[in-house]
Order: sequence, then C-alpha cells, then structure tokens
Amino acid sequence: MNSKILRSVLVVPVNVPRFVEKACLRGADAIVLDMEDSVPPDRKKQARDDLADAISVAGRGSAQLMVRINNEPDLIEADVESAVCKRLDALFIPKVESPEQLVKLDNLTREIEAFKGLAPGKVKFSIHVESPLGLLRLEKIAASTERIESMSIGVDDYLAALGIKLTEDASALFVPMTQMVIIAKAYGIIPIGVLGSVAEFRDLEAFENSAVRARDLGSEGSICVHPDQVAILNRVFSATEESVATARKIIETFEEAVQMGRASTSLDGRMVDTPIYKQALATVEKFEAIRRYESLK
Repeated sequence: MNSKILRSVLVVPVNVPRFVEKACLRGADAIVLDMEDSVPPDRKKQARDDLADAISVAGRGSAQLMVRINNEPDLIEADVESAVCKRLDALFIPKVESPEQLVKLDNLTREIEAFKGLAPGKVKFSIHVESPLGLLRLEKIAASTERIESMSIGVDDYLAALGIKLTEDASALFVPMTQMVIIAKAYGIIPIGVLGSVAEFRDLEAFENSAVRARDLGSEGSICVHPDQVAILNRVFSATEESVATARKIIETFEEAVQMGRASTSLDGRMVDTPIYKQALATVEKFEAIRRYESLK
C-alpha cells in the first residue's frame, strides 16, 4: 500500500496570483499548480516564467506540491525544466496515452534532477488519462516507470471523446473507474477521482455523492477545483471514528482466536476470518497515517 495521503488534490491556475496565494491555506493534502487547461495558449510562456514564484508561495505549507505540465511537444520539455526543483513532489501529467510517453518523460526528469542536484527519482508522476486509447493501454502505462505515484481519469475529456454526456448516476464512468482502481492497486499506485465531474462545484451535495461512489469502488481521493470541495474530500476519504473502533474490535477478536488455534471466529453475528482481519488492519493503518499527516499541517 502506498503510504502517501492524497484525499484532496486542489488544482489552482498558476497565472492567478490570488488563488496561488491562498492555496496553502485551504487544507488540501496536495496542491496542483496548473499550467495547462486553465492557462490560455498565449499566456503559457508567462505562466512558466511565473512558476518559480508560484511554487515558493504555494509551497509554504506542508501540502504536497505538484505542477500540471502541458503535454505537447513544443511545451513539455520547457515546462518540466521549470517545474522540477527541491520543493516539487510530483509532475501532474495530462493526456497520457502510451507507456512510451512516460519513459521519455522519466528520462528527461532524471536528467534535470541530476543537473539540479536532486536525488534520482525524487520527483514522482501523477498521471491523468483522458482518452479511450489511454484507458485501453493503462496497465502498460502503469508498468512503464516507478515514478508513477497516483493516477486519475480526466472525466470531461474522456466523455467528450466518447461523444456522450455525464448522467446523474455517472454510469458511463463505472467501468473505467473500476478498471483504473484495479490496475492502480495492482501496481502500488494511488487511484484518485470521483464518480462524476469536479467541474460542477456549486452542487456540493452531488459532489459528495460522487466522491462516496468513487470511494466505494476503491478510489482514495480526488482532484478538486474549488476550496469548498476540499473539506468534503478529506471527510469522505477518511475513516470514521465508528469504523475505526469496529476495526480495532475485529483485530482484537481475531487475534484472540488465533491464540486459541483458530483462524476464524465471530463478532456481533458476523464471521471474522483472515480477509476481514486484513481489511480491519488496513482501516486502522490508514486512519493512523492520516492522523499523523494531519498533525503536520
């Protein structure tokens, strides 16, 4: 299990200083400085020039810091060169469609790390798959480099490529989200995303429902585009006190049974065996990891 906590990943446009200034105050587990979709084409160079200052400002807190680069041949190399630095935790890479893309980017990042005196592999990748082709190749993509720390689906672009719109129950996302979660977990990568769109940030109840649906499929957090979404994600993707108390009781009951030579027992009318015990351990482990992380904020 990846030990990083990425319940809430707040995306802010790097070219809007007031958003960058307040980003570290929002309580998000990670901040993404966006140089891609939120920056007009004629402002890309200026955004890159401003990136160092934005990293300094947004990086004042303890939140993990990412930069969303442009994944176009005439922009990507300069973006990576500008983004990679001691404070950067990860590159957020949009429009990933092939393992070859990431291998090339891995090599480039390694060269820049060496040039800047950073440890090899210091900068991780958070990949964003936005097309049917990328989804079909996702397992090969996941295996392409050990830098991949988290992955997500670009919902709006993915649905646009299919020529469909998001329905209230987000049924078109069930299969791709499940596929993404399975592949991510198989490769020790954190799956993030909601079963819905993050763009409709005014309807917080609908957003929370989409987060709950995704959590129940195995997602561990999500990107968001508005500060009001951060607290919802932090709550939804954290274990409740009640669930942790139940998990501790399961652990205690099972370990008592093991001491008596049994690997199964019962608790409150439910069988408790090794898989249930492992689930309880994972719940407590995640709870403790989040508690330690929160204490650093």
